[in-house]
Amino acid sequence: MLSSDGSDVRVSAALVIPAAELSWRFSRSSGPGGQGVNTADSRVEVMWDATASAVLSRVQRERVLERLGDRLVDGVLTIAASEHRAQLRNRDAARARLAALVAEAVRPPAPPRRPTKPTRGSKERRLQAKQRRTDVKKMRRRPTD
Repeated sequence: MLSSDGSDVRVSAALVIPAAELSWRFSRSSGPGGQGVNTADSRVEVMWDATASAVLSRVQRERVLERLGDRLVDGVLTIAASEHRAQLRNRDAARARLAALVAEAVRPPAPPRRPTKPTRGSKERRLQAKQRRTDVKKMRRRPTD
């Protein structure tokens, strides 16, 4: 059963996936469930077409396609949630998982590390500590006469 839910997914302050871009599918969860196990469609799948999304910039779309490429099927990201017994809680879990995945994917890469050299003081402290350790071990030796 395909349906749409009326709430948008807030990925970040600047990026919100509108509810119109999401499609939902509901099915029966696996596992034990008591009397309602064969009647309640509590498993939730949310599908989001990243390639056709209007909210992503060109750079964001490239990042999403590159970083989530192994999870996308024809540019569509599918997230399933069935850890809760209630469909509403599974919807919230799927929305939160989608927001976290997209936020991680659109995050800009970290700046490259600038190599630095140890300061002269840190070199001297390291050598002094080594000398102290040497002196301690010398004092443990048997006296030689």
